[in-house]
Amino acid sequence: MGTAPRPMDTLTLTHGLIIRPPWVERILDGQKTWEIRGTNTQIRGPIALIPSGSGRIVGVVQLVAVRRLSLDAFRAGVPYHAIDDAAQRPLPYPTCYAWVFEDPRRLPQSIAYTHPRGAVRWVRFQPPVVVNPSDR
Repeated sequence: MGTAPRPMDTLTLTHGLIIRPPWVERILDGQKTWEIRGTNTQIRGPIALIPSGSGRIVGVVQLVAVRRLSLDAFRAGVPYHAIDDAAQRPLPYPTCYAWVFEDPRRLPQSIAYTHPRGAVRWVRFQPPVVVNPSDR
């Protein structure tokens, strides 16, 4: 008798989030669970992680929540967003959100994708991309 598959053994991804290095690596290493953005998003579930300018999917994470942050919450959130000098900074956006991630997984090999013209935050995969992320 086989074991039941883990929820992230095989995933069909419709969206990829473009993130600048070194932040994408910190997410995949479990050092960063909040991505700070100036907009809300309704997207939830598994998303691909794409280092900006790479044209490649390097990992997968579950986007589980979005929280609007006050200045105090942003400054107290260093363990989550890993912006070390947050205590000395103003909010990075007029309205600031923490996109909350769980269960980061690195892909055994990065996957190339066709980058749509104009995509700067999200990439919508047409057709969806199927991946098998590794264990941590």
